[in-house]
Amino acid sequence: MSAEDDEIDKSSAPLIEHLIELRTRLIWSIGGFFGAFLVCFFFAKQLFNLLVIPFKWATQWAGLDPQKVELIYTAPQEFFFTQIKLAMFGGLVIAFPLIASQIYKFVAPGLYKNERSAFLPFLVASPILFLMGGALVYFFFTPMVMWFFLAMQQTGGEGEVQISLLPKVSEYLSLIMTLIFSFGLVFQLPVVTTLMARVGLVTSQGLAEKRKWAIVIAFVVAAVLTPPDPVSQIGLALPTILLYEISIWTARMIERKREQERLAGETQSEDDNPAEQTHAASTSLEGTGSADKAG
Repeated sequence: MSAEDDEIDKSSAPLIEHLIELRTRLIWSIGGFFGAFLVCFFFAKQLFNLLVIPFKWATQWAGLDPQKVELIYTAPQEFFFTQIKLAMFGGLVIAFPLIASQIYKFVAPGLYKNERSAFLPFLVASPILFLMGGALVYFFFTPMVMWFFLAMQQTGGEGEVQISLLPKVSEYLSLIMTLIFSFGLVFQLPVVTTLMARVGLVTSQGLAEKRKWAIVIAFVVAAVLTPPDPVSQIGLALPTILLYEISIWTARMIERKREQERLAGETQSEDDNPAEQTHAASTSLEGTGSADKAG
């Protein structure tokens, strides 16, 4: 029995112990989410005002007064449920590191040591990439999208009526949450493809050959996930294509590292068996000498 098999056997446990462990991890995850939800709900108005800042930037870009930004709600309960939705979204984002760590702690005992060391960096990279996508939405794409919509306003005058943008609080929150979720999900592409390359499901050559299809799929996914405006759709498709190219590069690096490890293993194996090499060489020499005598 190999050392890896021994490692798995040591981590094996009866079903009841796995269920108890799962219950513990679920309690920690749900408790962390609920605690973060309560904190976010307590500061829901402040968080919503923070999310309105990109709208104010857009009004400046459109040449309007950012101090006159106005959002409305048309149902008595609308803003209350908007705050609940915002608290759930914020609580999930804040509690994600805890939830991910609990998932890792539950799964880790069933993994080999090298699999645990390979999986852990992706556990750290995933929330960082999600935050990068969310930051890109907050600081650039939300102001761009809102500027695009603000440009459709009519100030009124001869031959036209005044048409002003007065977004509802629920619709504005849904817009910015959709953008953050879409970009955060797309930014996980290098993580997913790198994991698939590690287990041999994809190769850098295969990804490169499917580049044309990836570009088409990127624009289709952007059209589905984002609002129906060209700014957000193109804004999501272009980073997706760039991340796909990064995925090809990371897959190629993994393949090179795997090849180097294979060559190093072969070299080590040859160094560990010098007696077999000497015996094989002497056998070859004896065979050559016998052939010479027979000739």
